[in-house]
Amino acid sequence: MSAIYRKELRSYFTGMTGAVFMGFILLVAGIFMSIYVFDGLLAQFQAPLSAMGFIYLLAIPVLTMRSMAEEKGQKIDQFLYTLPINVSKIVMAKYFAMITVLAIPLAILGIIPVIMSLYGSVHFTVAYSSLLVIFLLGCALVAIGMFLSSLTESQVIAAVLAIITFILLYFVNAIVGIIPENAYVSLGIFCALALIAGLILYYLTKNVVVGVSTGVVLAGITVGLFLWKNTMFEGAFAKVMSVFDVFGRAYNFYDGMFDLTAVVYYLSIVVMFVFFTVQSMEKKRWSEVD
Repeated sequence: MSAIYRKELRSYFTGMTGAVFMGFILLVAGIFMSIYVFDGLLAQFQAPLSAMGFIYLLAIPVLTMRSMAEEKGQKIDQFLYTLPINVSKIVMAKYFAMITVLAIPLAILGIIPVIMSLYGSVHFTVAYSSLLVIFLLGCALVAIGMFLSSLTESQVIAAVLAIITFILLYFVNAIVGIIPENAYVSLGIFCALALIAGLILYYLTKNVVVGVSTGVVLAGITVGLFLWKNTMFEGAFAKVMSVFDVFGRAYNFYDGMFDLTAVVYYLSIVVMFVFFTVQSMEKKRWSEVD
């Protein structure tokens, strides 16, 4: 595992990906620091950090697009399957390499509160807890991007999928706000999501019966619950979508509150999507054997 980690980490610095990613993070973060702190005379390190989520929309896909898609496209993944190491360790090594690249520019940004303290009063607890949540947010997005990269052999498609997904997650509250809270609207959306879940399962298993039956059963359960108690569907879509408010979970930290539930939330996303990536690669592995 350590050998793969070193290889992956080295590849980010021998190529352009790591330099472009870190340079973009530091450049845009520096611009926001200049606007908020120096020009705005606002001695709050967390204020410009709140814009980091927007920076991630483009930066993280650049980092994750090649993580799995490149090797699948070049058929190098078939060589990895022959190594005396299980797929989960390969995925973890790749993930930790990307997290290391993510941590470097954030560590550099961590010097700024110390510099600011030379010229004024800085609340270090709020500053570094905000930096921590930005790192955890990045870890969660990297896990999601890595999973999306495992679904395709094209780095471009992997990047586009990640950007679209992150944009939807970023504007999830705005999207929910324009959808009526009517019970019938929620029913229609949940039934559509049930059918989409069936399609995804079909894609992963290539089994029509499993995919179709899963979608139909989930849709049937949804309709059954609606017929039993339709009042529970009023505003239900908004409540469910709040679970996907990945970016909004960080706001409490910017306001000076350490939200332990947000930390658990981000770590849960990491575990879940790393697991999904392992399953996706395992599926590819056994399909190659067959």
